[in-house]
Order: sequence, then C-alpha cells, then structure tokens
Amino acid sequence: MVVKRLSALKRFLIGRPLKSNELGEQKLNKTKALAILSSDALSSVAYGPEQILIVLVTLSAAAFWYSIPIAVGVLVLLSALILSYRQIIFAYPHGGGAYVVSKENLGMNYGLVAGGSLLVDYILTVAVSVSAGTDAITSAFPSLHPYTVVIAIVFVLLITTLNLRGVTESASILAYPVYLFVLALFILIGVGIYNILTGHVSPELHTPVGTPVAGISLFLLLKAFASGSSALTGVEAISNAIPNFKDPAPNNASKTLMAMGTLLALLFTGIVFMAYYYGVAPQAKVTVVSQIAEQTFGRNFMYYFIQGTTALILILAANTGYSAFPLLAVNLAKDKFIPRMFTVRGDRLGYSNGIIILGVCSILLILVFKGQTEHLIPLYAVGVFIPFTLSQTGMIFKWVREKPSGWMPKLIINSIGALISLIVTIMFFLTKFAQVWPVLIFLPIIIYIFYRIKKHYLAVGDQLRLTTCEPAMPIEGNVIIVPVAGITHVVENSLNYAKSLNPHQVIAVYVPFERQEENDFEAKWMKWQPDVRLVTLYSPYRSIIQPLLKFVDTVQRKASESNYQVTVVIPQFIPKKGWHNILHNQSGLVIRTKLLYRRKVIVTTVPYHLTK
Repeated sequence: MVVKRLSALKRFLIGRPLKSNELGEQKLNKTKALAILSSDALSSVAYGPEQILIVLVTLSAAAFWYSIPIAVGVLVLLSALILSYRQIIFAYPHGGGAYVVSKENLGMNYGLVAGGSLLVDYILTVAVSVSAGTDAITSAFPSLHPYTVVIAIVFVLLITTLNLRGVTESASILAYPVYLFVLALFILIGVGIYNILTGHVSPELHTPVGTPVAGISLFLLLKAFASGSSALTGVEAISNAIPNFKDPAPNNASKTLMAMGTLLALLFTGIVFMAYYYGVAPQAKVTVVSQIAEQTFGRNFMYYFIQGTTALILILAANTGYSAFPLLAVNLAKDKFIPRMFTVRGDRLGYSNGIIILGVCSILLILVFKGQTEHLIPLYAVGVFIPFTLSQTGMIFKWVREKPSGWMPKLIINSIGALISLIVTIMFFLTKFAQVWPVLIFLPIIIYIFYRIKKHYLAVGDQLRLTTCEPAMPIEGNVIIVPVAGITHVVENSLNYAKSLNPHQVIAVYVPFERQEENDFEAKWMKWQPDVRLVTLYSPYRSIIQPLLKFVDTVQRKASESNYQVTVVIPQFIPKKGWHNILHNQSGLVIRTKLLYRRKVIVTTVPYHLTK
C-alpha cells in the first residue's frame, strides 16, 4: 500500500514515464533554449552591477562614475567569451564545453580542473540564483527577511521537481518569466532614459564622468571589474548543453548564444548607466534594481512587476544549472571519473540522478551560508572563470596545432578572452581571498576523488574481463548452511528450498546463549527435522554473528579442498506493512551483509511473506 501511494505521488509530481523513442520530442527549440539556458546569465544583471558599486562605495560615492568604464571592460570580456564559445560550439558539437576543450587540448588534469570547477559552480548557480531571488522578494516585502532560508529551500525543491518532469515541460513553463523579466527591464531602462532626457532626473544625483577621486587606484578598479564580471556567469552553459537542442544543434546553439550575448550586453549596460545617473548606492536589504525601479516608478504596479519578474528569473536562473550539470556529469561519468549512475536517464528521459544530486547539494549550501548571496557570489564567480581561462587557452592550443582555414582571427579572439579571464581569476584570488580560498581546498580533493573513482572502474573492468580474470574453478557439489532462530514456518520454508538444491548437504545452525536452551532446542529439532543435520554453536557472550561466521569459514575451508561450494540460505519473513520492519530484529540483514564480503561464500535470502 505504501509503495503504491509513493508511486502515485511520483506520477503526480513527475508525470507518466516516457518511451526511449520519445527522446527527440524532449529537444529544445531556440526560443525555449534561450529562456532555459540564458536565465543564469541574464539574471546576473540583477546583481552584477551592484557588485561593482559595492567595491567603489568603499572609496566614496564620487567614485561611482568609474562604473561606466568598468562596464565597458565587462562588455569587451563578454564579447570575447561569446565569440569564443561560438567557436567551441562548432568545434565540439557534442557538448561538454570547458571540460572537453581542456581535456583534449591541455591534457586530462586541466580537463578535470575545468570539469570539477563547473560541477561545483552549477551547484553554486542554483544556490546563488535562488538566494538572490529570495533577496528580491524580501526587498519588496521586508517582513519576510527572517524566512529567507526556508523560502530559498522551497524554491529549490520546486525547481528540482519541475526539472524531473523533463526538459521541454520545464522549458515551456519557465520561458514566460524569463521573457517577462527581459520586457520589464527594457521598460525600466526605456522609461529611465526617457526621464533623463526630459529632465525629470536631477543631474546632481551623480558625479560627472572624469571627476578626480582621491584614493582611486588601479588595484581597486581591477577589483571592481572582477566583481562586475560576475554578471558573465552562465555564458558557458549553452556550449555544455548542445545535445539538448533540436537539429541542427550547433547552428541553433550558436544563434541562441548570440541572442543571449546581445540581450545581456543591453541589459547590463542599461542598469549600470541608470544606477550611475540616479546615484544609487548599494544597501544591505534593498537591491540596486529595486532602488532604480522605485525611483523611476514609485511603489506602484510597475515597481512590483519589476521586482516580481526579477525575483522569478533569479530563482529560475537555477534552471541553467539543472540543464548543464547533468550533461557535464554524463561526460565525466563516460570517462569513468564519477559514478555511472549519472549516465542513466529517468522516467522522463532526463538525467534524474544528476538533477536530484544538484538539488540536494544546493540546499546544503543554502543552509551553510544561510542564504546570504554576497558570501556565495565570489566563490561562484571564481568557479566560472577558472573554466573560462582553461577553455580559452585550450582553444589557443587547438588553433596553433591544427591551423585550419581562417584560424588567426579565432586565435586572437581566444587569446584576448584567455588573458582577460586570467586577470579576473587572479583578481578574485588577490582581492577576495578570504571568500574564495575554499577553491584551493576542494578542487584538489575533487580531482583526487575523480582519480580514485577512475582507478576503481579500471580495476573492476580488469577483473571482470574474461581475457584477464582468473578462470572459474569447477564446482563438484554444494554445502548449504541455514542459520535458524527457532522452529517456525519461516525456517521450514527455507529448509524446503535448501533441500531442493541438495537434500544430503544441508546443515542447520543454531546459536544458543544458555546450555539448557541448547539441549531443549536439539531435542525439539530431532522430532521436527530428523533428516537435517543440526549444529549448535553455544555463545556465552550472546553474539550470534561471530560464532556463525567462524563456522562458515571453517566449512568453506574444508569444502574448497573438494571443490565444493558453500551456500548460506538466510530465512527472512517480510511483514505486510513496510513500517513493521522497525519492530523486528534485523539480524538476518546483518548476517547477509557480513557474509557478502566472504569471497567464496554464496548468500541466498528466502523470503516468507506475512499476510497479517
């Protein structure tokens, strides 16, 4: 009954199973792919400009005009990344992004650094996006601040469930909020620029561009540039998820990438300019976008429309992680660096194991960081720029090595992208070391785990391969041991099964704790099963497991001399209801677990199903 109810709940939440030949119907067109795979990059417009101002405000509000040239630098980096990843899409049409590019052009170790960084980064994508979306909600409704973590976790659970339903279904639902967000921000920027041009915004709110600011330094500007570059997280997602596109997948992915880059450039530029012109300063409990919207429209319908769509896209930006993480995991699993379960498609043809693991890890991060976005963003951004740098560098090596037609412009694009990405990565480590130092710990640990898993799979394959493994020894007969706890239908059922295998080599084993108990049981056994040999193992220390294991080992050693196989048949009754199991001793489970590690012992469980 419990199983049926759980199955019904699963069908309600996830939907009916899909046939394997329906996989083609789960591919994305450009419109849906833009919404799903660009939501992370587009949503970063809501916090990327704010990260620039957070750095500049440490000097003074007069330094805010530097956000304009910094934004230009971010756009240059964006252009280099978009053009570069467009080249990666056509060079590696089967997806994999930075992991595949780095592995094939720089070597396996660099590929694993990129792959490990991206796996963690996609977990951070979900945590950061949901936390930032929750911030947008609490900015509009301050009374919800105490419930930030709970709200974030609920959103992660909802998005995880939605992705388990399948790519196209989640895309159909999530596309609307993304395009509403883009529309809302274009309206905000358009009305803001109109107000500026018509003189409705005082020019005294901001410091003119070029105003000298005491204490400004190149180091501070590079720090602000690195912080603003967090708006570029998610740019690589499309190159990782090419297999999700309808054919011709590379062409559709390329067009989607260019559309994303254009939208991101326009929105980022508009928000930076408006924040500068309005003289908006970052606040702890009110986002920059919220302040701009309030100054432009006041607290009316448009303000709440902008905050609502901003919150939605920030939360739904997590979907980029759900789209890219499982596909990257598939590539790593095919190379035997992570468990093979990540290559298995679920009922709805998505890689459900990757989706579930991503959701669980994201919730843990939200709990650890208490949903505070500003503590997650630096770690998140540096996790992106390491793969950025490696993928760009990998493409440089590819062009130099292969020298295809028209390779020089491609080399220049990748070289610019690699150089700027490297500078941003170094700046993150120099300026935010206190927040990004965990990268230096978890990356080596992850790579070590990758190699340990690979070593295990290679060892298993070597031992299972018929050409290399030891030849199987011939089996002349079978000695069957049946641990018994009493004279019951469960034991009778198991003895009947054992007799059907070999009626002359069945040994029943009973472990008494008292001598009188031993004598009484032997007497009862002789009347009940006189044709089955009974061995009693008196245990003065009340241990069932150790005497039984010792006896099995002794029988196994003697049996192996005659090429006999030892089989332990474990009686087990199955309660009618699953929760009844906690009311009974689980000694059979413990015995089975211990015996499974005996190399030359076969373990069989004979279930006896109860009806009441």
